[in-house]
Amino acid sequence: MPRFEDLQVLIIASNSKLRSQLRDMLSSFGFGVVHTAVTAHTALRHLRTRHYELILCDFELGDGQDGQHFLEDLRQHEIIGSDTLFVMVTAERNHERVVGTAELLPDDYILTPLAPGALQTRLARIVERREALLPAWQLAAIGDWLGAIEYCLEAETTHPQYLLDFHRLEAGFYIAAGHLDEAEAIYRQIAESQHIGWAQLGLARCLAFKKDYAGADALLSEVISGNPNFMAAYDLLARVRAENGQINAACEVLHTAIEHSPYRLGRQRRFGELAMEADDAVAAEAALEEVVRQSTNSVFRDPEDHVRLAQAQLAQNKTEAARGTIGDIERNLGTQPNAALCKALANAMLHAHMGEVQETRAELSVAASLAGTGSTLSPALSRELVKACFDYDMRAAGSEVVSNVLRVTGDEQTVNALRGLLQSRGLELLSQSIEQNVQEEVRNLIKVGAEKARIADYAGAVEAMMDAVRQMPGHPVVLFNAALALLRHIEHHGWNHTLANQARVLIERARSLDPASTRLSTLAEYMHILIGRNGVVADNFGKPSRRKRAGARW
Repeated sequence: MPRFEDLQVLIIASNSKLRSQLRDMLSSFGFGVVHTAVTAHTALRHLRTRHYELILCDFELGDGQDGQHFLEDLRQHEIIGSDTLFVMVTAERNHERVVGTAELLPDDYILTPLAPGALQTRLARIVERREALLPAWQLAAIGDWLGAIEYCLEAETTHPQYLLDFHRLEAGFYIAAGHLDEAEAIYRQIAESQHIGWAQLGLARCLAFKKDYAGADALLSEVISGNPNFMAAYDLLARVRAENGQINAACEVLHTAIEHSPYRLGRQRRFGELAMEADDAVAAEAALEEVVRQSTNSVFRDPEDHVRLAQAQLAQNKTEAARGTIGDIERNLGTQPNAALCKALANAMLHAHMGEVQETRAELSVAASLAGTGSTLSPALSRELVKACFDYDMRAAGSEVVSNVLRVTGDEQTVNALRGLLQSRGLELLSQSIEQNVQEEVRNLIKVGAEKARIADYAGAVEAMMDAVRQMPGHPVVLFNAALALLRHIEHHGWNHTLANQARVLIERARSLDPASTRLSTLAEYMHILIGRNGVVADNFGKPSRRKRAGARW
């Protein structure tokens, strides 16, 4: 039996009887710290100030948000890490909701009424698994993905009952370390020999990273054919088809997925966006209305959902409905960082629909100004702002928005989309000029950092490159070079937890923008060497410390 007394637990349940029952049971099992929360909002305050190893969450939270939505928020916004066990507790047997929750991979799903002995056995099983996998998660949390792989390879012999779990972690760490071929080999072997869903999905993801869209499409279509309830496969297939320019086909995939499991906000949101691209405003409105409705009580409400919904309503000439949607931004979302920008863009759409040119240009001017002063939109809505600026002969504002988007989100897909947008308007030369100017900015920023490093001013190089990151937070080349500057500082001045964590974050951000970059493996190896050389271990999740004496890593 694992040591429950070392684990901190958070119980989230609106039902006072269930809260008391769970608290009493866990205390009798020997858990040392057991906290409770009545609502998702209260739970979030706990989670932002304390690290919990186990969360037991009632499906029905009673404040308009259920456990599934809350789990989606926690995962999407990285409020909880891999080492936090999430167990859903509910009497809900509705098929759609069970499927929707299961695809989010809670560590267990327990139905009430609760039997103490069965609950203790279930918790013991998942805690034991957590203890076996924990060192790998800890190493990955400090950026030592190669060290995490080493641990997995060793632990496969000491914990053979978790062999597939370690294989799954290894493949994920290989991707994190920029070794796609190695990850693909693991996924392929398991997918072809055992036909396990996560391996098939991982293999398809590797193929998509390598731009083998045809291969990924064929594999995912086969997976869905054999398992129509494998929701994650639908999401990836839709993304593959969208990136390959097959917007209508991507919509069809998401529509089918929503019929199976309609309670994932991210899927509904993506379907609404793609439906608008496919000129299906009716489907877009239905999906986005559901997103807005389901997220009403979430602390992570996004004003962009309202902009998209208003756009879909205006496309159907539902002017008053759009006014109400836009008004809700100011009434209920005014504290969100991008609320003013979203309101200005939505108002510009409304005035444009009404044929009010002067008012449209005024709102676009506000939106373009806000977009250049730190407030951001998603790449898709940024393109809508760019379109509107050029449609209303606001070339200077449109050009500046394009430049800002390339600084904030400079991945290949965004660059190609903006390039295609301008070229479709006969502005190919302008597109080339803007891209060249941004590239020149990148070269100049990196040049300053490189010159500092050349004269061994590693602190100055870090300062220069972190300033570059502030100016271009989404440009992969800037992120890679900033991470390199941080690691060089550590190499020459000794281990620094803060700088190492900054390097890890930058590498992860760059990977999300360019997962197939060859620079990832170089930086991962550099980080691994520095961690080993400085005797760094992660005693607590994500909190590195120095070894007191030399010795084996494990």
